[in-house]
Amino acid sequence: MPSQRPPQLILASRSPARAALLEQIGRSPDVIAPQDIDETVRPGELPRQYAERVAREKMCAAGQRHPDTWIVVADTVVACGRRILAATEQVETARRHLQMLSGRAHRVWSAVCVRGPEENEAGRLVCTRVRFRALSAVEIEDYLMTGEWRNRAGSYAIQGRGATFVRGINGSFENVVGLPLAETELLLRGLGMPRAPVGP
Repeated sequence: MPSQRPPQLILASRSPARAALLEQIGRSPDVIAPQDIDETVRPGELPRQYAERVAREKMCAAGQRHPDTWIVVADTVVACGRRILAATEQVETARRHLQMLSGRAHRVWSAVCVRGPEENEAGRLVCTRVRFRALSAVEIEDYLMTGEWRNRAGSYAIQGRGATFVRGINGSFENVVGLPLAETELLLRGLGMPRAPVGP
């Protein structure tokens, strides 16, 4: 009798960085399945509330489309005070984001949701504080020319050239990249996913 294939791991995100982070801890997703939902910020919605709501809605959509699987969903928000600096494709918006972050601290919130094949779920909200050094107008324009900022929350990539802007960080580095690994691994194990295999 053939052995039954274990449930697949679905990453319900289009972020290559999240897929790479999962692979880093031996949890390479079998399927990348981004969920198209309305991500408009609601009036008066705080950054942490927004991240949690969007992650829940993505999980609801992914769970309906992919039953009997393991699913990981995350939503990451860069917040300058109460203002959400959403990912953008517009250079003018990215310039304003970097000008706003220059010389000050901001917070990065990630809401992570995990669902098991028995439809059991767990979630965690993680916050990291990041402080930027003061950026000159020339530095900002040079960074915009790289294109690295495109579709990045806060308009920078801490795992890339954006690292040169960071003076200090308090909390999970991987959270700023897009997926807090320690918390994600604990959520998966807490729902019963076996440990990742060790070895080549």
